[in-house]
Amino acid sequence: MSMEEDNKAIVGRWFTSFWGETCDLGIVDELAAPDMLLKYSLHEPRRGREDIKAFMTGFRTAFPDLNFWGAAGLIAEGEFVVGQWEGGGTHSGPAFGDFLAGSLPAASGRKMHFTGTTVLRLKNGKIVEEIGLDDGVTALTQLGLIKRV
Repeated sequence: MSMEEDNKAIVGRWFTSFWGETCDLGIVDELAAPDMLLKYSLHEPRRGREDIKAFMTGFRTAFPDLNFWGAAGLIAEGEFVVGQWEGGGTHSGPAFGDFLAGSLPAASGRKMHFTGTTVLRLKNGKIVEEIGLDDGVTALTQLGLIKRV
């Protein structure tokens, strides 16, 4: 297989095992570089395996049904893989203060469903960066953290 095909296979596993319906945090040690950068507009950037695991643990505790899935085929060029996705979840867990725009009280029952595009960079078979452009305005509006005008 070509490097692009290998990288797409790695990212496909990452999307399914990390962002999918159930999260296997072991995938972080397997596929992420030790100093991987995870960056989305809704949250502070995360760096390193332990920080990324802690982020996902808190996110999934607050949103137990959290699930993201691919909305189109992955595109690869060199060390980059691009994926489009959609997903969301219901806040039925403890208070959650990880959103840059504000916090949710415990078990608010608020739902979010939004889309995004993510660019991942791989080096030597490991993900070194995941940088996403998400529709955070939609998610934050649905969660009641920002108001429509």
